[in-house]
Parts: sequence; structure tokens; C-alpha cells
Amino acid sequence: MQTLRDIDSVSRLSQLWRARNLRLALVPTMGFLHEGHLSLIRLARQHADRVMVSIFVNPTQFGPNEDLASYPRDFARDEQLCRQEGVDAVFYPEPAGMYAADHSTWVDEESLSGGLCGASRPGHFRGVCTVVLKLFNISGCQLAVFGRKDAQQALVIQRMVRDLNVPVRLLLAPLLREADGLALSSRNKYLSLAERQNALSIYQGLQEAEAEYKSGCRDAARLCEIPRRRISQAGGRIDYIELVSQDSLQALDPVKAPALLALAAYFGKTRLIDNIFLD
Repeated sequence: MQTLRDIDSVSRLSQLWRARNLRLALVPTMGFLHEGHLSLIRLARQHADRVMVSIFVNPTQFGPNEDLASYPRDFARDEQLCRQEGVDAVFYPEPAGMYAADHSTWVDEESLSGGLCGASRPGHFRGVCTVVLKLFNISGCQLAVFGRKDAQQALVIQRMVRDLNVPVRLLLAPLLREADGLALSSRNKYLSLAERQNALSIYQGLQEAEAEYKSGCRDAARLCEIPRRRISQAGGRIDYIELVSQDSLQALDPVKAPALLALAAYFGKTRLIDNIFLD
């Protein structure tokens, strides 16, 4: 496995693989890898000849009061996990190598990115789209793998790829959970034992809402109130809970499939996101 720190090294390796007609899959991450990330790597391996993992805590997708400085990092562990999974190359750049000091060009999706996480994190998806397109260009990948835990992010990137005619095929992998139902996330590290236990109310509420939907309820307010009540009773603070179309991310009421029930909530200072698809 090769560990590459600069863009030129990645480009040279990508050109070598392309000359040999080897198909490259990219798995973009911010590091502090967990089983969810490893599932993306395994999916990439099934569809490509070579797998590259990028590890970059992208500063442009963090707001001024968010956790950029404290975001969990452990590159030695990440590198070892990638080696164990048979990754061919890890791209681990510095921010100065990714963004020029006078950087002034952005990629801004304007339809899907305004609600949900985009409403409470202004500029977040502009940073996501910009860095993802940069990673596509730098790596020369033909395939990229993202997880459905960040459902809005996946849809925004799909739209960017479509609208800008980016020659990259996207694969979306299922959301993975701990045995007790908590969605896998690098930010789970922030939770105290009590906060983590209380955070189980997120998935419990989503499951109850899904059961209510399957029983015939199509009232959006009623379905959203179920996880809202669960989370509030457990001491969580709601950022948003919304029922939206899986395609447009527009609010649905009455609810009709295919729909996405998505939420973000704080336990302590930790912001957690989760979702379920209602098909």
C-alpha cells in the first residue's frame, strides 16, 4: 500500500493505473475510520481493480463554531486499517496542498443543499462539493463510494456529478449501525457513556415512526413527532426532523414513498445525524 501526501504523486499513480486499463475506485473520508468506512472500502474492492482512500479533514465544510480543531484524528490507526483491507493507496494531504492561499473557486449546488443539514450548517455543502470534485480530479477515479448515513450529502453529490457531467460512477452503501442501533459515526467518540445510552433514542424513534408509517399513517407531523418525543425525553436537543422526498428533498405531507425521514440532534455537544428510507 502506498501513502501519498501530495497531488502530483496521486496523479502520477493514477495515470500509471489508467495506462494499464485498471479501474480505480475512490473512497473519500475524513479519517478516524470505523466499520462503516471499511464497508465502503469492501464495496469499492468489488467493483474496481484498485482502491484509493482519501483521508482529509476538509476545513471548508466546517462552520466557524464547529468542531474542525477537535475533530477526531488517528492517522496511524487509519493507515493500518486501510492496509488490512487491501487498500492500494491512501491520499493524506495537508490543507495547504488542497487549497491555494488565494483560493476563490467553489462548487455550489443550489437545489438539494438548502434544507436539512444545509439549513443549520450554511456553506457546508459548498465545501463538500468543492472538495469532492477536487478529489475526483486529483485521483482520476472512475468510481466513488459514499454511505447512505449522510443521505443528503449523497444526493447532493449525485446531482453535482449529473449537472457537471463528471465522468465518475457513484455507488451508495447502506448505513451501518452498532449492535444497539446507534449509527456508526466518527463523532460517537465525543459521547459520554450516559450520552451514548441516551442517543439510542434516535434510532428507537425512527423505528417507531417507520412502524407507524407501515401501519398506514401518512401524516408528516405525526410521524416526525414520534422521534422528536423520544429524543426530547432522553435529554437530546433537536436540530431538525423532517420527512422529505428521496429525490427532491422537498417536504412531504401527506407522506408518499419514496420518502426520507431524516434528523439531526445534539446529545451534550455532539451533533448526530440519522435517517430511514420509507419505500
